[in-house]
Amino acid sequence: MVKLSAENILNGGLLLALLVVPFIALAIDEPFYITLATRVAILALAGVGLNLALGLGGLVSFGHAAFFGIGGYALGILASHALTYEPLMTSPFELNGTTQMLILWPVAIISSGLVALIIGFFSLRTSGVYFIMITLAFAQMLYYFSISWPAYGGEDGLSIYVRSQFPGVNTLIPINFFLICFGALVAGIALVAVLKNSRFGAALQAARQNMDRLSTVGIKPFNIQLTAFVISAMITGFAGALFADLNRFVSPSMLSWHTSGEIMIFIILGGVGRLFGPVAGAAMFILFEFLFGGLTEHWMFFLGLVLLAVVLFARGGLIGFIAGKERHG
Repeated sequence: MVKLSAENILNGGLLLALLVVPFIALAIDEPFYITLATRVAILALAGVGLNLALGLGGLVSFGHAAFFGIGGYALGILASHALTYEPLMTSPFELNGTTQMLILWPVAIISSGLVALIIGFFSLRTSGVYFIMITLAFAQMLYYFSISWPAYGGEDGLSIYVRSQFPGVNTLIPINFFLICFGALVAGIALVAVLKNSRFGAALQAARQNMDRLSTVGIKPFNIQLTAFVISAMITGFAGALFADLNRFVSPSMLSWHTSGEIMIFIILGGVGRLFGPVAGAAMFILFEFLFGGLTEHWMFFLGLVLLAVVLFARGGLIGFIAGKERHG
């Protein structure tokens, strides 16, 4: 039975607000606000992925943009080949592109997971600032590779001229695409909640606190952390595919360290380790961009003030500050 705490009520309110806003926008014929809500859902999902590694495992990855970008490029490349009717490869067998979401999503998720397996295998042999720097280095390597990859746009990026298709749904209708992204966010949060409350989650949090004690009971911290890192990357890669589909465009900026920083900001603003922290953080980020972005190109200055206040006075993030100083796992 779920405990009806102030934080649970706040979490439910956040999710309900995110769901209701697009329908209000639909009623008043303002599709732009539906797009804003869709961005919140997608970016929150990216934050949910990083939050698994950062919030539960204490893995301060500054390279999660790599997985966000890989998910985007996986979708973009397959969609572009579907439009040009050119196969990705012709030997030893022919592999064609597609615009079907149920094929694009697994490709994006698996691609992100495989890259994370390689990056994590090397990065997790370090710790602290070295872990931060090596994840950043891997992400920047992929960023510069995408810039020098002219076949798929290079530094100009890759346009996706059609919205991907979902069986029985017209994804070109903004509210329909929002509901798909909202469903993905709910699924991502549910997955992390299950992992957090499982024996795996307990072992991951134990590895964050004291790896030596975890080793004494016969559990290898490296395996636990690597698994969490890969799952985290797969969720973020899924968000990257949705983001590319929303914009119908994928560019090297999705792989840059700026994107990694923004995803981390979502988590810090909302509350590190809190399931709905990325939702609150992403919503505030988009809200500030919308309110102040039209006034000045330095709108992130105002967001920085809020971030500074959260770090100094609200260690539990916005959710922890509003819900009160309740203990959370």
